[in-house]
Amino acid sequence: MKVLLVSSEVSPFAKTGGLADVTGALPKELEKLGIEVKIMMPDYRMINKDDFKIEKTGLDFNVPIGAEKKSGTLSKGKTGRKIDVFFIGNEEYFDRDFLYGDETGDYRDNLQRFTFFCRGVLEALKLIDWKPDIIHCHDWQTGLVPAYLKTIYQNEPFYQGISTIFTIHNLAYQGNFPRQLYYITGLSWKEFALEKIEFFGNFSLIKAGIVYSDIINTVSETYSKEIQTKEFGCGFEGVLEWRAKDLYGIINGIDYTVWNPKTDTLIELVYSLKTVKNKAINKEKLLKINELPIIKEERIPLIGMISRLDEQKGLGLIGECIEELIGFNLQLVILGTGEKKFQQILKSISEKYPEKIALNLRFDEALAHLIYAGVDIFLMPSNYEPCGLGQMISMKYGTVPIVHKTGGLADTVKEFDLNDKSGNGFVFDVYLPGELVSTVERAVNLYKDKKTWRILVSNCMKSDFSWKASAKKYTDLYKRLKT
Repeated sequence: MKVLLVSSEVSPFAKTGGLADVTGALPKELEKLGIEVKIMMPDYRMINKDDFKIEKTGLDFNVPIGAEKKSGTLSKGKTGRKIDVFFIGNEEYFDRDFLYGDETGDYRDNLQRFTFFCRGVLEALKLIDWKPDIIHCHDWQTGLVPAYLKTIYQNEPFYQGISTIFTIHNLAYQGNFPRQLYYITGLSWKEFALEKIEFFGNFSLIKAGIVYSDIINTVSETYSKEIQTKEFGCGFEGVLEWRAKDLYGIINGIDYTVWNPKTDTLIELVYSLKTVKNKAINKEKLLKINELPIIKEERIPLIGMISRLDEQKGLGLIGECIEELIGFNLQLVILGTGEKKFQQILKSISEKYPEKIALNLRFDEALAHLIYAGVDIFLMPSNYEPCGLGQMISMKYGTVPIVHKTGGLADTVKEFDLNDKSGNGFVFDVYLPGELVSTVERAVNLYKDKKTWRILVSNCMKSDFSWKASAKKYTDLYKRLKT
């Protein structure tokens, strides 16, 4: 079976977040399962051509963007064992410092940029003379690919018989644009309809992916159900409910070649389940570099949080009860950037309690690894979370997660049961400050019981969230399309 994976970012070439981690890891697992995979992504400035041995193919193409014709280039690199990665190039659109926007906001021509990318993908397939059985598209930046296959390209023999899957990583990011820019897509006005691409008088590229794809999936089973409700549907609950029979949920996996305390070169001392006592060395190092006191005479849990600082990630909830949380006998290390109001709240509380809170307002990959290895508890109280990777990574490092029961958090973290000693974390069902406070208190109290805590840590480290199982589910979806 031949599968083309299309994404606006793919690790290790270009990354802003979890999307790149998924689209970087999944193809390698599909390859192991015997799938012939190729990848297409934009040719951004940030991609290091020398490091990744990326070369120009000499194949060029033109695509219409509104009334204009724009020329594109095609370069090629590799990932996995022998997966070809093709880079769709255009200096005007992709030779920029960032992927989607700068400090002032989204790039104003993102519609043109990703319209060019989507049509470029289809033109490039013909150039390399490789016809996939399935095109697997990821998020709104690729939503026009299935739309074009069902409209503009539907009568061209080369493209006939190609099926599409559209994966929603986060429905809140939609690719919505004003009606007056619709001409840029090149789609007929008959596609500008409620049951197609129109969205509250404007149009939406994520809706294009949802409507025109043969199968839709999202990144956890619970989230696939949540997005059919008004609370989490972001305005798309109606169309998703309409397509419910074609909507699936597959949890993301973790790349254990990157996230593994046995082999992690970014932590102070490696460890496994058998040598989990070495985790204490990482904790000591983390406390030291964050200038928090090392108190050996009593058992004080160190809680970690690595997050974008915004409402979705639970920062509003934390802001409402931070004083109560700090009232417990605990220490807290936070790493992340985001909204200024949340930065200010955390800065203020960390200045008030410097012996309890360490705040790191930046992106720091090495520190992130040390936090996962060094803290005892990982805090992830998201309001909604399509999948979440942090809770799965933390468990691999023997760090116990505290989560809100939503999306992928609900699918991966089960409340620890004191009776039968099952479960791998602490979960609160209702999104209220008091619920978060009582859950943290429950964790802090259990941490005092060294023997029981060791069982909980063992449960975490034995939890398997590798890509192998998820990739098998994707191959099942692919086969469903071709039977």
